[in-house]
Amino acid sequence: MSRQHTDARALPPTAARRRRPRPASLLVVLATVVGIALLGVSAPAAATSGAAGAHPGHHQPSPPDLGPNVTVLDPSMPLAEVQATVDAVAAQQIDDEMGTGRYTLLFKPGTYGSVDHPLVFQVGYYTEVAGLGASPTDVVINGHVDVYNRCLTADNCIALDNFWRSVSNLTINVAGGTDCRASGEFWAVSQAAPMRRVNITGGTLTLMDYCTAGPQYASGGFISDSRTGDVINGSQQQFLVRDSRIGSWSNGVWNQVFAGVQGAPAQSFPDPTYTTLATTPASREKPFLYLDPAGRYRVLVPAPRRDSSGTTWENGPTAGRSLPLSDFFVARPSDSVRTINAQLARGKNLLLTPGVYDVDRSIEVKRADTVVLGLGMATLTAARGAVPLVVGDVKGVDVAGLMIDAGPVRSPALMRVGTRHGHGSQPGQRGRPGSSSAADPTGVQDVFFRVGGPHAGKAVVALEVNSDHVLLDDIWSWRADHGQGVGWTVNTADHGLVVNGDDVTATGLFVEHYQKDNVVWNGERGRTVFFQNELPYDAPNQAAWQHDGVLGYAGYKVAGSVRTHELWGGGSYVYTNVDPTIHASHGFEVPDRPGVRLHDLLTVQLGAGTLDHVVNDTGVPTGATGTASFVVSYP
Repeated sequence: MSRQHTDARALPPTAARRRRPRPASLLVVLATVVGIALLGVSAPAAATSGAAGAHPGHHQPSPPDLGPNVTVLDPSMPLAEVQATVDAVAAQQIDDEMGTGRYTLLFKPGTYGSVDHPLVFQVGYYTEVAGLGASPTDVVINGHVDVYNRCLTADNCIALDNFWRSVSNLTINVAGGTDCRASGEFWAVSQAAPMRRVNITGGTLTLMDYCTAGPQYASGGFISDSRTGDVINGSQQQFLVRDSRIGSWSNGVWNQVFAGVQGAPAQSFPDPTYTTLATTPASREKPFLYLDPAGRYRVLVPAPRRDSSGTTWENGPTAGRSLPLSDFFVARPSDSVRTINAQLARGKNLLLTPGVYDVDRSIEVKRADTVVLGLGMATLTAARGAVPLVVGDVKGVDVAGLMIDAGPVRSPALMRVGTRHGHGSQPGQRGRPGSSSAADPTGVQDVFFRVGGPHAGKAVVALEVNSDHVLLDDIWSWRADHGQGVGWTVNTADHGLVVNGDDVTATGLFVEHYQKDNVVWNGERGRTVFFQNELPYDAPNQAAWQHDGVLGYAGYKVAGSVRTHELWGGGSYVYTNVDPTIHASHGFEVPDRPGVRLHDLLTVQLGAGTLDHVVNDTGVPTGATGTASFVVSYP
């Protein structure tokens, strides 16, 4: 193994702490990110191209109009043209962290590049790269589809803020690149940057960028339904891999979780910090666009799985239902909510093309088995205190590939699944669950929430789940700690997730910086596989952040009325950058009863503040910066 790989494996846990822009005096001591909020980014340029049709000489149906920010690439196009197209999008989006540009690059089935002339490009913010095959093996890119560290200064190159991008449904045959970059496929990302249905051949997958100057930190991430060779995890603080097949996995910093992963390392938490489940209790893969043999666009909605392991596609076609694109209303940001709701009421599914949608009243999904699919991180922004997306008391809805932002007027929620009947969303107050079923569950995949960041925002709750049998898969609910409209009294929000329904399963739950209990779980028989949390940075003092004799609030709270609940692989971190003397009593709070079981928990101090216990009154206080406190099993 090369020197770079050896160094990546050997990184100590203290070499991977978090996070965001802070005063320069903290950079050396705490390794936080300096200056992102001060960096200027250029205004978004015009889209590089519209939705392309079949390349001349191809006889197939006319393509749908997916809007100006979707580019369809054809393997018969000259490689130089493909390269120029993807590079133009990357150049615009690489540093546009809080911008409004949204892009999708779709690759028709076929091969792009060769070993001698590879296609190598980067994926920037708000960019979706996806193949249009029925299987990931139908689209082959000989080259790289990379995410590198973002260098804020010459000696401060990190992946801590590499959010909001994705790659899916294709094969990457690793080839090309120069010097260190030739050593593997680089996907150095943090939250909200999923890799789904990806087949990596011919080289390693590395989740950190060891080719730039230090410190090289990363804080991700999520992989599902994928096949890889060896994986270099390196400095990734936490990661979930679900229902995949890997060759090997190197290193674990704090919280590495594998569920239904063939080739995963053995259970060994806390040394190394691997939590390994042989199967995933319940899952549903994200819907995706593809071309059928006649060249027509369709959406495949994968079937739900229980106790699953491995990919959905290696041993035959992915099971599920296939919908023609004619069953969808293809929306653009210029379409009103009234128009969208009228189309949903007529029985249409909803495809949201890339862009930012101002939502001044709820988009209402009232029909069972409706699909709401976003392209290119399509973003719903609350206006006038609206709840941007509401799913009714129906079964089998699938909502995927969306960003939902709070607006300056406080919203009671940013997304609501099922109806709340006469109950609040506070701990111990359950709502009446909706009619989702175990056989036909509602799925929420790759849906990301922001309160502050691109602009001021306020909400009470980000995501509220009232229905039963909902599957939450790769959720990042973020009260912003940097960007615009950020401050204790500016981007206010109580909870990142409130679950009132029963039999809800979360796989890949990231919830950060909310001002009260970050997650509140009121429903019975809830299950979480992987949880990552940072408590709020910006509480002004202890008096402002405490309740009922408890210091601070928990990262994850199970209501006292709950009799059955289970969590595997959870971490809660503290960093109080306004008042470093602040304490939080508990990272996790749960009722003490045999049916409530937690496995493989940790708390970490990131430079200031103290977490007194891991779960309830169990677990020692957090110590020096980057040092974790562990609880292997509770009770």
